[in-house]
Amino acid sequence: MAVEPTARAPRADALRNRDRLLETAAEVVAEQGAQASLRDVARRAGVGLGTLYRHFPNREALLEALLGRRFDRLAERADELAAAGDPGEALTEWLREFCHGAGAYQGLPETLMATLRDPASPLHARCTAMREAGGGLLSAAQRAGRIRPDVTGTDLFALANAVSWIADQAPSLAERREHLFRLVVDGLRA
Repeated sequence: MAVEPTARAPRADALRNRDRLLETAAEVVAEQGAQASLRDVARRAGVGLGTLYRHFPNREALLEALLGRRFDRLAERADELAAAGDPGEALTEWLREFCHGAGAYQGLPETLMATLRDPASPLHARCTAMREAGGGLLSAAQRAGRIRPDVTGTDLFALANAVSWIADQAPSLAERREHLFRLVVDGLRA
């Protein structure tokens, strides 16, 4: 009878390196956008490029780890908000958090849209789950008569992404992001 080898838990220093790489990647991607230099990430994290590639074999893997946490948190947040009370307010708060997150990194709105179109993307499933969670909030708000019945989940996601994209493309509008967000929310109301 053959004994299956058991997976070894990662060493503490490897876990610290991975966490440091993710923290640093968040900073570098916030500054340089979704196409940030991986060499800069490794250098700022104080590790070699080989260490970065051992944890994240390519840019997509790094973005998946960095953004996947954000997508998972938004999906969880939708559940929390749904349980908290008013469906219209829950949707509005979730959309605000989505827009804030989508605008955190230059180029992220385009990355989100590309991820949804590409089922082979490592982020596709997590992005889809986040979008479906937002769609559940939309349906509840529509059933409560708070949001127009002709709004689809695709409409909602596109509008929220557009608010983030506009601020990304025209930094002079970034200070008006909340105003633009309120205009979109007002347009969604029943």
